[in-house]
Amino acid sequence: MTLCTPARTTNRPRSQRPHSPPKGPRRFHIAGADLSASVAVFLIALPLSLGIALATGAPLQSGLVAAAVGGLVAGRFGGSPLQVSGPAAGLTVVTAELIQRYGWRTTCAITVLAGLTQLALSALRVARSALAVSPAIVHGMLAGIGVTIALAQLHIVLGGTPQSSAVDNALGLPAQLAHAQPAALAISALTVAVLLVWPRLPGRAGRLVRKVPAALVAVAGATAVAAFAGLAVPRVDLPSWSSHALPGLPEGPVLGIAAGVLTITLVTSVQSLLSAVAVDKLVAARAAAGAGHGRSVPRSGLDRELAGQGAANVVSGALGGLPVAGVAVRSVANVAAGATSRASTMLHGLWIVLAALLLVPVLDLIPLPALAALVMVVGIQMVSITHIRTVTRHREVVVYAVTLAGVALVGILEGVALGIAVAIAVALNRLARTRITREEREGRQLLRVRGQLTFLAVPRLSRALHQLPQGSDVVVELDGSFMDHAAYETLSDWTAGHLAHGGTVETTGPSGVRIAEPAPATASAAHPCCRPWTPWHNHQCGEKPTETTEATETAGSAGTSEPGRTTGLHLASGIGKFQRNTAPLVRDELARLAREGQRPSQLFLTCADSRLVTSMITSSGPGDLFTVRNVGNLVPLPGEESGDDSVAAAIEYAVEVLRVTSITVCGHSGCGAMQALLAGSPDDPPTPLRRWLRHGRPSLERMASRRHAWARISGRLPADAVEQLCLTNVVQQLEHLRAYESVARRLAEGTLTLHGVYFHVGEAQAYLLSGTDEVHGYDDVFTRVLPTDHLEAPAHLEAPDHLEAPAHLEAPGRLAAARAS
Repeated sequence: MTLCTPARTTNRPRSQRPHSPPKGPRRFHIAGADLSASVAVFLIALPLSLGIALATGAPLQSGLVAAAVGGLVAGRFGGSPLQVSGPAAGLTVVTAELIQRYGWRTTCAITVLAGLTQLALSALRVARSALAVSPAIVHGMLAGIGVTIALAQLHIVLGGTPQSSAVDNALGLPAQLAHAQPAALAISALTVAVLLVWPRLPGRAGRLVRKVPAALVAVAGATAVAAFAGLAVPRVDLPSWSSHALPGLPEGPVLGIAAGVLTITLVTSVQSLLSAVAVDKLVAARAAAGAGHGRSVPRSGLDRELAGQGAANVVSGALGGLPVAGVAVRSVANVAAGATSRASTMLHGLWIVLAALLLVPVLDLIPLPALAALVMVVGIQMVSITHIRTVTRHREVVVYAVTLAGVALVGILEGVALGIAVAIAVALNRLARTRITREEREGRQLLRVRGQLTFLAVPRLSRALHQLPQGSDVVVELDGSFMDHAAYETLSDWTAGHLAHGGTVETTGPSGVRIAEPAPATASAAHPCCRPWTPWHNHQCGEKPTETTEATETAGSAGTSEPGRTTGLHLASGIGKFQRNTAPLVRDELARLAREGQRPSQLFLTCADSRLVTSMITSSGPGDLFTVRNVGNLVPLPGEESGDDSVAAAIEYAVEVLRVTSITVCGHSGCGAMQALLAGSPDDPPTPLRRWLRHGRPSLERMASRRHAWARISGRLPADAVEQLCLTNVVQQLEHLRAYESVARRLAEGTLTLHGVYFHVGEAQAYLLSGTDEVHGYDDVFTRVLPTDHLEAPAHLEAPDHLEAPAHLEAPGRLAAARAS
């Protein structure tokens, strides 16, 4: 039998809900916070862009081009809404070397090729792989670049010209100090002093003036002093845009150009992705502090961010700009200024364009030593004391130091390669370094294992284990986070042999907490000991199989069944294991709950099915859930329980006394109650089960009604009529909850929420009812709950008004009759 398609049709988009008003044309709206944040970022980016261009030896206009493209292109197409992109200090050394070796036009072409490479990498969705690089290597790379920048800019600060390498700059520094130019040194000293003092101005006035960026104040102050004092120092000289150099065809050895493309791709990609992750943390901290300005900011999409950076590098290189990357300094300023969307980043790029076109006479007054001092301070700050403390605490200072030295002395790619090699060597050393000690304490043998247990440590572990006296009481203390198969088998075999000779073995962690002992490896000594993959159906750790087996066989041979005896053994064993292993861990928490009383956060109403373990599904513990279980997870309408008010009493107690903040109705796949509803008929005898299942008839009627959409599960129709009824029943029982006076009152106050969950037992997958609407109800759409922080139902999951059911969903019995009528 098929359903008739309704005559009424609609052209409403699928993403629009039935009761929502028609959508009008979207208007481009800029929040006030985004506008003010864009101005703050612009004031920081303008002098830095000029200073970085000066440090690389590129045309000064190229810094402005990169800043504008980074704001407009990367800001529009990138995956991190609040990250600000532009010319980065971390690229200064690379770009300067490329310009010196191949010229400016070829460097622009290399930038374009690097952008295309980033686009290809984003298409392969490998962005998150960049985060696998050790933070010590990344921090060491940035510190090495910072040292190189600081040494080069120090020569300009002193009125000289930098050399081509960090080594040459360091060797030439004494001669440069001997011939320092007083005017350049004075302007540089003034710039550095303002940069250091401005963020530390005290008092209320200091808080007000600190809103103006220190970089802008320092450069503007140095410019004013140089102009009024008439100091003879070199100044910015922006040539006409008509003579701006554009890229040309790459000229040079193929391997050299390929190395340049690879270097720019590596540095820009890693820096941008790490900066995007840092921006996410800043945004989360701002939201936790209640300073989110009323608007949530989505987390960064790293593959999209990599594509946005690639597009920006293609455009920047094509327009004669420097390589573009996400910049931490400007991004932090953007978040701190209260930006809420990518509009702030794009507007900052627009202000850069206007400044480059309209403020050329003003920019030409800026002294070059002031820009050099600004970039020098930025380079020094890249050697972060916080990063050094972090890598020291994690025992990775060797990796950091080798990477720093390699980048400063040899080059970025070579330095990073050296850092990776040292990081691998350190990891292998930690993996292989295992300390095993033995001592006797209070008549027991204590064997301590410090470090990771791998096959490399198996000979020493085996030697130490076999030196323990046979039949003794042994405690094996493991202080490590990894044990490979070879070490596990060694410990397991020895445990089996030691137990066979009358000894005891207890395996503990570093704090003395007992952990599961390794299972014996031999078949003769095997018993159903707890393993992560062991099914727990009637499973008891440490239970001797012979006891239950003999009891069952004896009962069977006598012609009678005594399942109670076996079940009693399992129950007693389970309680004993709880008292021995679990009770010591939860005793303090349960004692607190006993003193303070229960204060659960939600009422969880689910089926009595033995396969539903509520604490496992919800990752909850004692005191978290007020749980009500019955056959079919039914909520009888008020006044229809006929003498049994247990569910209504639980609802009233949870809502009025416990003051729970949410109620969840959880159904599941293969529900026997729903199968009984579908297979039932009016002529069935009125057994207690049938009398209870009458509360599920509204779910049958809802499923047969044309006024309600067919429930969908993660974008698909249910597999059969049973699953359809299981889903529909969850939605219907939520409607029953609304009929309770206490629930309706709390919903109207906004102090209570309702949730629907469907648990697919065979898939071990939970689905959450989406489209919750306290006025119009639900969309009957269940979406998969993923192991992420944020859940968002795609637009294509919206349920239509009417859906013709496939033939395989047609239900037998009364449901088919209801549809026919």
